[in-house]
Formats: sequence, structure tokens, C-alpha cells
Amino acid sequence: MIVFLCAFTTDKSPLRGVWEYRGGLINGKHDSVSTSYKLQRTYDDQHYQAKVIEKGQKTFIYEKGDYKLQADTCFETQTYCDQPSKLLGKTVRYIYTLSNDTLKLLATLPNGNKIEDHWVKVH
Repeated sequence: MIVFLCAFTTDKSPLRGVWEYRGGLINGKHDSVSTSYKLQRTYDDQHYQAKVIEKGQKTFIYEKGDYKLQADTCFETQTYCDQPSKLLGKTVRYIYTLSNDTLKLLATLPNGNKIEDHWVKVH
């Protein structure tokens, strides 16, 4: 009976859904939200994609990748970027926290920049 019930358990990611950027910090300085476009990230259980939404323009995906969660850490590996990227194929380690509908991602990027991104769940 236990084996039967275990067959139906799922490991859904707590990041699953659509998140919209709400600002953050870059090297301790405030990074505000644009008023002319929106940045959104969509997570499924193993992958993410990031897109730009601008009124009157076609929405486009600027980044895609894979991710894995371990405890409070999210390991993201960029597999596609619309622009030349030094992160392509590299794994970045984010400490993440979830509080109600807010996701915070904290990291030191390979170039040394310290970031804290704030995202709000919209779907």
C-alpha cells in the first residue's frame, strides 16, 4: 500500500509559477522597477524563462535555463540568452526566500556584483 501511495507523490517546486520583478539591490544600491516595461520569470519544476513585456511591443524571452533547489539554495544554469552573456552555461548559486507571494534571490555573480532581486508572484 505504501509503495502505491508513494507513486502519487510529486516534488513540485515552490518557485513554480509566474513572478514579476519588483526591484532590489545591486552592490547595495537600489534598483528600481521600470515604468515602461515589465520583467517576468516563469518557473516550472526544473526550468525557468525570463521575458520582457512592453506595451505595444511583442513580448520576448531574453533568457532561459535550468534550475535545482537544495534547502534554501537555488542553482540556476543559463542555457539561452538573447544578448551575449558571460553566464551562458554557468551555474549561479542564489540563496532564496519565499514569504507569502514574494521571492527574494540573493547572489554574488561571477563578475563580483552582489544582487538581491525581489519578485512577486502574479500567476
